[in-house]
This record gives sequence, structure tokens and C-alpha cells, in this order.
Amino acid sequence: MTIRFDNRVAIVTGAGGGLGRAYALELARRGAKVVVNDLGGARDGTGHSDAALKVVEEIEALGGEAMSNGGSVTDYDQMVEMVAKAKERWGGVHILINNAGVLRDKSFTKMEPADFRFVIDVHLNGSANCTKAVWDTMRDQAYGRILMTASSTGLFGNFGQANYGAAKLGLAGLTKTLYLEGAKYNVRVNTIAPVAGTRMTEDLFPAEAFAAFAPEKVVPAALYLVSEDAPANAIVGAGAGVFQASYVTLTQGKLLTGDDLSPEGVAANWAAITDRTGEIVPNSGAEQSMIILKHLQGG
Repeated sequence: MTIRFDNRVAIVTGAGGGLGRAYALELARRGAKVVVNDLGGARDGTGHSDAALKVVEEIEALGGEAMSNGGSVTDYDQMVEMVAKAKERWGGVHILINNAGVLRDKSFTKMEPADFRFVIDVHLNGSANCTKAVWDTMRDQAYGRILMTASSTGLFGNFGQANYGAAKLGLAGLTKTLYLEGAKYNVRVNTIAPVAGTRMTEDLFPAEAFAAFAPEKVVPAALYLVSEDAPANAIVGAGAGVFQASYVTLTQGKLLTGDDLSPEGVAANWAAITDRTGEIVPNSGAEQSMIILKHLQGG
């Protein structure tokens, strides 16, 4: 069955280039009306440009409908205004892809607190701003698909990206609560961890790899995750045509009592505590408490 987005309105942030542009173009090709949001700055978040308008022109040349928006995701009021304009023109907002981002990479010892805060503000707070701006609309219309952009850095770490990693794992955590809160309103929230050759990563890839990791090869996962039949609470890795699923797991653990209920006891039982036999993928934080209660009840 072909996945289509006819009669759907999609907002894509950071859509002036790279992954966001690729998402916006393919959504439009498949029938969506697209709000192309991009502040248009450099990858460190400085400056402005007309990048969003150029993507709108590309969409219109394909016969699609789009509107540009130059609002900053760090400004909640601007995001509210963006959503209002989309609803005024097209009647609703059904899809949000939180893609806007910046890089200010340095080892933690050299990183200024301002650079840490700024990256958190754009990635994590910016995604929260955009999501909050569409949330009530999606609940009221009983339909919404939201995609957060995490990263292998957030999930697994990467030298020199403490600020970026903190923000990106925060987004995976945001997804895990919002998918619960949105479930009864048919608002599904997922996380993508893309690996792509874009302006953000151009000096991280050799030339041959840069071409292999074209943004277009991430698009299939992103569009599936905002489609009508999308799952919820998935963490999907995507790059170069390879698609992966990532999970936050929890071991069964071990109950410590008596003299073992001590730092020395934790050390002595470390192998049992970390034994992955029977580990689970919790669907909510309550499942950690449930395993603890099972131990206390002699299970």
C-alpha cells in the first residue's frame, strides 16, 4: 500500500536544507501541504537566510503547496504564530517533524556554559516549543504524528559533543512521556536517530561516505514514522539505506538484604545486577517499580 499524505498539513523545522529539506520535498510529493520552517542560520546558529523560501519554491515547482516560516524554534510565541498561520490557511496541523538543530562541538573541558545552554535550547527546548504549539490542535482533531530527532551521540555518546548528546537523549526521553499522554487522542510520537551527510556533518565524513549517507536515504524512516499507520514510542536509526531499532532496556536486577545491602554488596553482586537474562523494554517508568515489587514479594 502506498503511503500518502493527502489532506494532511505538515510542519518541518530546520527544513531549509539537508534532512529537513528532503523530508519536506517528499511529504509534498506524497500530497502533504508543508510549512517549511528555517531560521536560515549557519550550523552554529548564527545568521539568517532565505533557505525556507527556496524550498517552498522547489515544492511549488513540483505542483505542491507550501509556505515558508522563518521563526526560531527557541521562541515559543513564534512557534504558536507559525501553527496559527498554518491552521488559518489549511485548517489544521497533522504532522510535526522536529528537525532544527545546531552544533557547537568542543571537548567538555573547553566548552563554554553558553554553548552548552544554546545547543540544549535549540534542540530540546526548541522541539518542546514546537510540540507544545501543535499539541492541543492535534488532541482536539484526534490525530497527530510527531517525530523527534535524536542522535547516536545522545543514545550512545560521542567525544566532543556533550551539549549535543545531552539534548538528543533528552528528546528520546520527551518522546517516551508524550507518546503516553497522546495515546488516547491518536497522537503518536516517535524518535529518529539519523546519520546523514549534511551541512551539519560535512567535515565529519570522508567524501565517499558523505555521498553514501545522502539525506534522501533517511527519508523513508521519517515518513513512515509520521504516517497514519505509524507505531509509537519507537527509536529508529537510519542512514545510507540501513534502518535500525534502538531500545532502552532494564535488567531483572537482584534484591540485596542484610550485609549485602551496602556498597560492598553492590560490588559483589554486580554480575547478577547487570545480567541481561530476562531483560525487558519498559513501556513506561512504572515497570521499574513493578520489577522491584516482584523481588520484594519473593518473585
